[in-house]
Amino acid sequence: MRPVARLVPTACLTFCAILLLCLASPIAVAQKLPSIEEKTRGLDRHEGFFHVYWDGDEGKVLLEVPQMEVDFLYVESLSHGLGSNDIGLDRGQLGDRWIVRFERYGRKVLLVAPNIDYRADGAGPAEARSVQEAFAEGVVFGFSVVAESGTRVLIDATDFVVRDAHGVVQRLKATGQGTFSLDAGRSAPVARALKSFPRNTELEARLTFTSDEPGNFVRDVAAVPSSFSVRVRHSLIELPEPGFVPRAFHPRSGFFGPEYSNYSAPIGEDMSVRLIARHRLEKKDPSAAVSDAVEPIVYYLDPGTPEPVRSALLEGARWWGEAFEAAGFRNAYRVEMLPEDADPLDVRYNVIQWVHRATRGWSYGDAVTDPRTGEIIKGHVSLGSLRVRQDYLLAEGLLAPYGNGSEQGPPAGNDPMLAMALARIRQLSAHEIGHTIGLAHNFAASVSSRSSVMDYPAPLARLNDAGDVVLTDAYAAGVGEWDKLAVRYGYGVPPPGQTEKEFLEEVLAEARAKEIEFVTDVDARPPGAVHPDANLWDNGEDMIASLENEMVVRSVALHRFGENVIRAGRPLATMEEVLVPLYLRHRYQIEATVKLLGGMRYGYFERGEGLGSPTTVAGDVQRAALSAMLAALQPAELRLPESVLREIPPRPYGWPHNRELFLGNTGLSFDPYAPAEALATHLISLLVNAERASRLVYQNDFDATMPSLDEVFRTLVSTVFSEPVPGDAYDAELQRTVQRVVVDVLEGLAADPETARSVTARTEGALRELRDWLSQRPDADRETAQHRTAVLGQINRFLSRDRSEVTRGQATEMPPGSPIGAGLDDVRKRLDRSRQLFVALRSRADECAWGWRASE
Repeated sequence: MRPVARLVPTACLTFCAILLLCLASPIAVAQKLPSIEEKTRGLDRHEGFFHVYWDGDEGKVLLEVPQMEVDFLYVESLSHGLGSNDIGLDRGQLGDRWIVRFERYGRKVLLVAPNIDYRADGAGPAEARSVQEAFAEGVVFGFSVVAESGTRVLIDATDFVVRDAHGVVQRLKATGQGTFSLDAGRSAPVARALKSFPRNTELEARLTFTSDEPGNFVRDVAAVPSSFSVRVRHSLIELPEPGFVPRAFHPRSGFFGPEYSNYSAPIGEDMSVRLIARHRLEKKDPSAAVSDAVEPIVYYLDPGTPEPVRSALLEGARWWGEAFEAAGFRNAYRVEMLPEDADPLDVRYNVIQWVHRATRGWSYGDAVTDPRTGEIIKGHVSLGSLRVRQDYLLAEGLLAPYGNGSEQGPPAGNDPMLAMALARIRQLSAHEIGHTIGLAHNFAASVSSRSSVMDYPAPLARLNDAGDVVLTDAYAAGVGEWDKLAVRYGYGVPPPGQTEKEFLEEVLAEARAKEIEFVTDVDARPPGAVHPDANLWDNGEDMIASLENEMVVRSVALHRFGENVIRAGRPLATMEEVLVPLYLRHRYQIEATVKLLGGMRYGYFERGEGLGSPTTVAGDVQRAALSAMLAALQPAELRLPESVLREIPPRPYGWPHNRELFLGNTGLSFDPYAPAEALATHLISLLVNAERASRLVYQNDFDATMPSLDEVFRTLVSTVFSEPVPGDAYDAELQRTVQRVVVDVLEGLAADPETARSVTARTEGALRELRDWLSQRPDADRETAQHRTAVLGQINRFLSRDRSEVTRGQATEMPPGSPIGAGLDDVRKRLDRSRQLFVALRSRADECAWGWRASE
């Protein structure tokens, strides 16, 4: 037996030897990183702001970072979209953008976004640091270091590029398209899209998203709905050089821009710093009233835009040259065609992009901006290609042009519909570029002789001496007076001896002297908005007179309506596509007119500017507006021409029902009452909007000469619930349709828990008065008696039930309007109804086809 004492030294020696071997092993010793030159030998290299390397064998994107903790701008976007307006993932769509910096932590590099919403302007280091440490920064992404050479590091950017940076999955979920996920196995960087230039680096990936149950919007547009792909761009952009001077925001300037909190502001002063967004534009001769620019602003039009739209877009885009000239700049703004080899998302180009979708939708003016100063680095316009076709459709309904030998279309060079559509696209081009030079909407321009392209213009139609509809002045041409003033505020240079503050105050004073208003989205878009001059798609200074003009034009066009609104060879059922915007032509002028009721005029004024308090619309004007609204509810204004009732057949096979049409209760055939119900619901809902109703209550409390809510209710009910229209069954049923809508809307107003109690009490009182009136009038023709009994029962049930159990009756929805019109829930509901009709039609066609095969 071997002695134990002799084993111990041997065991110790063996252990020590193993330990020394382990310590010397490469596995236990941290490997030294290779140099960047070694790691990238043989790889495709793109030199620029950040050097980019493409490893084709491994499918990896490598990024060389020359220095840590240097701020730059990061922007993500879509270079290839989904093509669905309802989902909103468009070609050329800009996404999130941050100021970021690379920070190294060992063999990890983080892309950090500092929090610039909270600052300490002009403060010392300690005070600035206290603010910086108080508000959280963000970390956009983490990278692995794969090589280094001195202070330069090489990071693996593959996972950064191949990720859902644009939030596609979230967007699909939000729009009801199901649960999608990014499929990494079917996603990859796009090697040919990797680019780097002296001031920007571009990275891109094809991303594939998969789902077992894709939604209908995806099914409508994707080649393979269960696994479709888009392309996401990542732009790394050098921040602008010093020298840009930020300009102060004023609520009447018409500009938008960044805002941040300055914690070093003296106590008692506003901590919010508001700036305007604008391009860098400098005079070669600052002392000259008009000077050439040091570097002009250049916009480029997408070469994928076809003629004649291309020429129209170029012309409209160039209108802004006049505004810059008025601001003191010569040759400071121009528009050219984008070179064929240029990238629309390249930050070096201000671009007007032509974007296709399966359905019509909004156009956009967006910008890449330095959030520190408001300097616009890149303007980016996205114009929806179907908008021009919608205007053509509007003109067809107004002119009914296809007769007397022109059934195949208008003669070449003499197409009034195309002329109107191109006039609109010129204005749209200028409008969206206006956003990209920093301007917000001005929805009060229509009351000041079309003073701005930043309004939403309605096509102005008038009758000539012969009683025909003319569209020669449908849209204005050129920028307006407000646009010139706004550009002066944003880009003008104070003359010698005048401070910038004095110069800007002078521009605002000139706008006031010329009585040019500026009112933007928040005061114009809500259904219960109060400012009567802030409206979308309206015309004229006098809302009531403009509504009356719209009604006259609409009536003339409806009486001429027939198969001459469509070209030969098209299904007769497609007359309805032309009918819808014509029948609803006055919908936006109605929205403008109703704002007079309980309306109030005001401006974005500051104390010390010597301007008055808000003024309530005069009582007689409010009552005139109410009368004009109720006139639009008369059966004579709601009825459809005989040509519609006689000539529009059910939809043929291959032309399914779609969202642009009226929904009805008659199945496949056209419902002659649905348009009236949709229009009446829209109008009456605006008339007794909960916020407007509350204003009517308090305005009468403070001034008994003003219309009260009770007065509006009684006028509405007495007008609509008059005695039956004699002799015409169609008009009588239209009258009953409107009466049912009145009850539905009043019940909905009373049942809404957000309605003010004062309004609820008065609404219930109006329903009780109507109940009593109906109870005293049982004697009528059979149909009217049945109708009144049903309405009386509905009101009694409503007034006797717990409010929590009351549901508003289902009204027919309006087809889309502005320019897609419906909210997402409405779109879904309308699509469901449309698909049901399509399925029924297809089923009928299949039955016919089966019968033919069987008989054969």
